[in-house]
Amino acid sequence: MLHNHDTLSNEELISRNENCSLIGASSDRTKFSNKTVRAFMHRGYQVCPVNPKVTELEGLPAFPSISATPVRPDQVSGYLPPPVLLKVLPGIAAEGCDELWLNPGTESPEVLAEAERLGLNVVQACSIVGLGLSPEQL
Repeated sequence: MLHNHDTLSNEELISRNENCSLIGASSDRTKFSNKTVRAFMHRGYQVCPVNPKVTELEGLPAFPSISATPVRPDQVSGYLPPPVLLKVLPGIAAEGCDELWLNPGTESPEVLAEAERLGLNVVQACSIVGLGLSPEQL
């Protein structure tokens, strides 16, 4: 089920204390995968950036894999090319999540088929827009 974050106030989002793991988060502030980290932080989410190449992102600890994050994510937002994402889908399924958001450029027929096979609840949309924000705002 797709959450309609546009209809919730910031206070309601924060009180829900949702958390999100961002697979492929970048330290480059011009990239959408970094803007998404900031968008989720802005909306009061607990954010777990996942990137094996860095230890910190936007002042948050970064994790080398989804299995290294401290909590089961309510939402996973993907920012990896399809061939790489295919390799991490089993780990996402093993950890579990309520929703897997496939941002533009991450989806492919193979990714969608594997996510379905693994029982993941896929949302094909921009995570930032899903939060009711615009990437240009970040």
